[in-house]
Amino acid sequence: MYLQRTNLYNKMDNSQLIKWGLIIGIPLLCILLYRIILRVFFGLVIVPEDRIGLVTKKFVLWGKQSLPEGHIIATEGEAGFQAQTLAPGVYFGKWFWQYAINFQPFTVIPTGKIGLVLARDGGELETGAILARKVPCDSFQDAAAFLKNGGRKGRQTAIMTPGSYRINTFLFDVEITDMISIPDNAVGIVTTLEGKPLEEGQIAGRLIGEHNKFQDADLFLANGGYKGLQEQVILAGSYFLNPWFVKVEMVKMTEIPIGYVGVVISFVGNEGADLSGVDFKHGNIVARGNKGVWAEPFGPGKYPINPYIQKTELVPTTNLVLNWASARSEAHQLDKNLSTITVRSKDGFPFNLDVAQIIHIPTTEAPKVIARFGNMVNLVSQVLEPTIGNYFRNSAQDSDVIAFLGTRKERQESARLHIGRVLEQYNVIGVDTLIGDIVPPESLMKTLTDRKIAEEQKVTYETQMKAQETRQSLEKETAIADIQKEIVKADQGVLIAERIADASVKKATGDANSVRLQANAEADRLKLLASGEAEKTRLLAKADAEKIELIAKADAEKISVTGNAEAEKILAIGKSSAESYKLAVEAMGGGNFTQLKVMEAIGQQHIKIMPDILIGGHDGAGAPISGLLGLQLLEQLRKKTDEKGN
Repeated sequence: MYLQRTNLYNKMDNSQLIKWGLIIGIPLLCILLYRIILRVFFGLVIVPEDRIGLVTKKFVLWGKQSLPEGHIIATEGEAGFQAQTLAPGVYFGKWFWQYAINFQPFTVIPTGKIGLVLARDGGELETGAILARKVPCDSFQDAAAFLKNGGRKGRQTAIMTPGSYRINTFLFDVEITDMISIPDNAVGIVTTLEGKPLEEGQIAGRLIGEHNKFQDADLFLANGGYKGLQEQVILAGSYFLNPWFVKVEMVKMTEIPIGYVGVVISFVGNEGADLSGVDFKHGNIVARGNKGVWAEPFGPGKYPINPYIQKTELVPTTNLVLNWASARSEAHQLDKNLSTITVRSKDGFPFNLDVAQIIHIPTTEAPKVIARFGNMVNLVSQVLEPTIGNYFRNSAQDSDVIAFLGTRKERQESARLHIGRVLEQYNVIGVDTLIGDIVPPESLMKTLTDRKIAEEQKVTYETQMKAQETRQSLEKETAIADIQKEIVKADQGVLIAERIADASVKKATGDANSVRLQANAEADRLKLLASGEAEKTRLLAKADAEKIELIAKADAEKISVTGNAEAEKILAIGKSSAESYKLAVEAMGGGNFTQLKVMEAIGQQHIKIMPDILIGGHDGAGAPISGLLGLQLLEQLRKKTDEKGN
């Protein structure tokens, strides 16, 4: 039973599937086959909206059968690739047995790109031309118009800008490439690959009228543009430039820094009148835009200069320092080839010296300097280097080394004047000449060093001596200050002592006054007590005094009487002796009396008139022996006598 039901259900499912298949499949088949049916019976072609139809005609029933020789695109209904394309839409009469339709996507040029067009068919290029000129053809979307209007085969001058195009790829090949972009601070140097040959003696094509910065090649060529390097440059920006027509080289803008001017040497332009004057015979200086050295230089800034047709020489207008020193060079590097100057003195010693020369070139003279020398490097090598080197070599030969060192300031001033006069002839101002290091021979240097050391030692000794004197003075002043402090202290002590003494005096005075008052009071008291005793004592003393006076008077009277009597006695004796001597003298005579008295005195005093030993005799010379010697002998005899006696 179960198997029978299963078979029944399977039969019912198959029949339903077939039924639904027919319902859905028949309309789908009609939809799929309608184009074939319409194409077969009506020649129907439907071109989608994002495609174009490229038509190939297989044969021609009547009319012109084949294409002209050398052509591959049919414009008159010939068999072959048709110039006319099918835009999006519905077309009839394009039977499959006569026409082959290929659907081709639109040609899209993205933003920032351009399309370069190569035509496979058209007229032959003109002799000497490498690009086909532009013809009206709706930006190459109308191939038939391109061919009928004289379009030529090969690379086209016209380009396709960003967008979507219906391009017949049977006729045109489109190559997509980048736009030309010039960055900031850059310049585009243009070289054209098409145009008239350059004129004789010219190195770049002259400026041409409007051509939208070489973006319209046909207008450039129509206005007589030249082939090759162009005077005109293009600045920063993006350009629709055909690389088959122009080559662009990007270079930096010419920057003239502050403190410099740019003297332009132009290799193109008309032969302008010489503005340098009759006195300047070193080249022509012309107005701006002419060939030659421009009389008006560029100031500081950035300039879009084509370096292939114009050369800009930087000339410093500030003071420029050049060093003749092996170990030093300025940032401008104009003195990088200069080195220390070696000279020889009058006494035959070689020595080295460094020199710095400061120069100034006025703005108005800069073109003349460049016209004369070509650049600043030549000015340094052809004028400054030999002038300064020879001056100092000649100057050194007139002096010995030590004298040269001693007259450095004078020689520096002389060099400044001489070199300044020379540089004026070359339109350059010599601001200053400076002598740097002078390196004499080592032997002389040692002599100078020793001399200097001796001088410095002398100065040092003098300084030390002054320092010692100053120190002594300081110590003296310090001692005086210290003593002054003691004096002040003593003065203050004296003042204090005086104050204390005054206080003591005042106190003592007060005490004395107190004692005096007390003593006076006590004295008055004692006086009153003693007045009675005093009176009593006075009376007793008076009585004693009178008694003593009476006794004294009596003693005096006694002495006086006794003295008078003794005096009278002596006087009487004296008078009698005198009378006696007088009488004796008169009797004996004065001489005899004197001898008598002498002998009496000798006798009374027992005086020896004759000595015990008399020393006499003579020395060998017949002179008496000295008394001192005799006394000495006598003394020795006495000593011997005493010794024997003992």
